Amino acid sequence: MFDRLPEYPWEQLKPYAAKAALHAGGAIDLSVGSPVDPTPSVIQEALEASSNAPGYPSTGGSPEFKHAVVDWFARRRGVEGLSPNQVMPTIGSKELISWLPLLMGLGPGDVVVQPTVAYTAYVVGAALCGAQIVSEADPAKWPANTKLAWINSPGNPDGRVLGVAEMKAAVDRARELGALLASDECYAELGWDEWEHELIPSVLDPRVCGGSHDGILAVYSLSKQSNMAGYRAAFAVGEASLIKGLVNLRMHSGLNTPAPTQRVMVAALNDDEHVAVAKELYRERRQVLLEAVKSYGFELADSKGGLYLWATLGEDAFATVDRMADLGIVVVPGTFYTEGPSEYVRFSLTATDAHIAEAAKRLSDAIGL
Repeated sequence: MFDRLPEYPWEQLKPYAAKAALHAGGAIDLSVGSPVDPTPSVIQEALEASSNAPGYPSTGGSPEFKHAVVDWFARRRGVEGLSPNQVMPTIGSKELISWLPLLMGLGPGDVVVQPTVAYTAYVVGAALCGAQIVSEADPAKWPANTKLAWINSPGNPDGRVLGVAEMKAAVDRARELGALLASDECYAELGWDEWEHELIPSVLDPRVCGGSHDGILAVYSLSKQSNMAGYRAAFAVGEASLIKGLVNLRMHSGLNTPAPTQRVMVAALNDDEHVAVAKELYRERRQVLLEAVKSYGFELADSKGGLYLWATLGEDAFATVDRMADLGIVVVPGTFYTEGPSEYVRFSLTATDAHIAEAAKRLSDAIGL
């Protein structure tokens, strides 16, 4: 009955975390993408002012929340002309990602496509409804019976950023198949290298979708850019009829985003300054860790956006995880995100300045720098 999903993958890291803890300086955990910096004061103050919430929240979102999302997309994502009826709040983004195939009525015989290197929640969603998961990054190779296709930019774990042409190819193929294209975009404010000062495209961008939002859905979270993981603050935006259907199902299911969270998201979305501050913190941490990882001998792939370094020593991922544990550093094996073996590991930037500096020092000391 409860065997549709394997054991939660992070259970496999426990022996390596225990080994890392034996290091004289203790373990540095770079395995989890959970923010460690304080939630910005503008958000904390908004929560305090929103604590009186005796009634049930609106499943579809308050008018103020919807307008804040519409304004934010126009201001920060280059998407103008959205209507409030295209917006709904979610209880974090993982909740919607995991339940979307079931809410769509998918089941055996239907295909859910995910990227070749993919966040773990996409396969969970397929498993919960009995659909088949297919890992394929090339839209031209998506099967004819695809009902839902996920793209993720910037990607978790690999930090891959999709340009306009790549996203447009995904939209065109999904429409050709009659499938819903869902785009997980929660790291879009965190671009690096050539994307640091460039707008990372949204699936809702008119250059991508041709000005029509039919058959597409964008999913976004404030967990990373606003240090709000504990608030479960996220939203989805897309075709109005799709949003209406999802809101109806969520009302029946009791999937309501708390009213205080909705009010706090309004404050977060209306304030760009705290996002810029967070990005600068992560930029500095990334530079420190990136230099040390490269000096140690790792080669990086992608890693152009988001909060991770996707790196390899050209050996089995668990061998690298064990090697890092000897240094008191906990990283994630790429096998958590791919079908079959992987030579990559994921380093997370969501650690304190002191821990990032210590991890970099241990990597440098290991090769005598």
